[in-house]
Amino acid sequence: MNKILQEQFFVDDLSDDQKTVITNINDYIKQGLKGDTASVAVIEGAAGTGKSVVLMELVRQYMTDRHYRTSLVVNHPELYKAYRDLAESIPNMKASEIRRPTSLINYAQKNHKKYDIIFVDEAHLLYSKSEPYAHYRGQNQLTDLMALAKVVVVVYDFDQVFQSKMYWDRPLLDKTIGNHPHKQFNMNFQYRMVASDEQVDWMDDLTAEKPLKPFPDNSDFEFKMFDTAGELFENIKKRNKEVGMSRVVATSGFPRIDGRHNVEMDSFSLPWDEWDPQRTHWAKREGSITQVGTIYTLQGFDLNYVGMIIGPSFGYDKATDTMTIIPEKYSHKEIFKKRKDMKFSRDEYKDFIANVLNVLMKRGKYGLYLTAYDDDLRQRLLELGQETK
Repeated sequence: MNKILQEQFFVDDLSDDQKTVITNINDYIKQGLKGDTASVAVIEGAAGTGKSVVLMELVRQYMTDRHYRTSLVVNHPELYKAYRDLAESIPNMKASEIRRPTSLINYAQKNHKKYDIIFVDEAHLLYSKSEPYAHYRGQNQLTDLMALAKVVVVVYDFDQVFQSKMYWDRPLLDKTIGNHPHKQFNMNFQYRMVASDEQVDWMDDLTAEKPLKPFPDNSDFEFKMFDTAGELFENIKKRNKEVGMSRVVATSGFPRIDGRHNVEMDSFSLPWDEWDPQRTHWAKREGSITQVGTIYTLQGFDLNYVGMIIGPSFGYDKATDTMTIIPEKYSHKEIFKKRKDMKFSRDEYKDFIANVLNVLMKRGKYGLYLTAYDDDLRQRLLELGQETK
């Protein structure tokens, strides 16, 4: 089995909290398999709480047992590649039973297939509206999946919602589940990062536009502020040589210069990540050290160190001493697509953009290197970085 993927998704030393969640979901699945209507198990937790680890333990248990008709779906192309890689290395597990949700729904409806259990990772990426361009003509993918299985196990993090076509919040989830039996399993413990709770709170407060403060220095998690993206990149390259899986990431908003749509700042200029049909996911490819990662290649994956460039759509308000979010400067227009059944306010679009930054900052297990495109924001963060020392 691929060592990097194995370390991320399968661990030998599950925490007591994770073991308890797995036991409780197991009991719920067995109860649901006896029912006459679809049951839904909702695994909820923030980024880094080990939701995918818990899910994959359940997947390995049920999807290697031929007594059950099962499938694992994920609407993230890089995670889809990773899970199919894992499946090929797990005895009695078939990679063909891992699908994108649209593929599974269309296949099952056409061939009148039914399942005992469908597992859904990153369920906040399920379409909550019709998306004909992506060959999905239903109205809600969770609704369609519930019609196909006795039990649906879904992983949700509402703070990882960043597109209107994949919009989810608690009321919409409750409305979609409706009268189906359901139970929520909360994971409110940090698993990925070695950062302390206070350090995670600092990241949350930053993206929530709360007053800035020094980064807490109370764990082995390494935090560094940089005045230039070029220097940040040199340090990430050094970490990548030492421990691997270290990458530069950025939020949207960087302007096109001379026809190039690169991330360009001071001496730094690298292209954005690119979708690639090869099986190896972006973060693991050696060549990705010379590209800038985004939410589309990194959501759901761990890095060892992340070099975060906060893009032009984030500024600084001296009066409130807060980082500000400026939707008008966010250049990735997919976020702002309209839909007929609901309208989004400027504040809700700001939440989408904040979620992208929050998720990317939390990709690194052992450290976060940070800089910002906006001069005032960068200088204020540098000042606070000096106070941390």
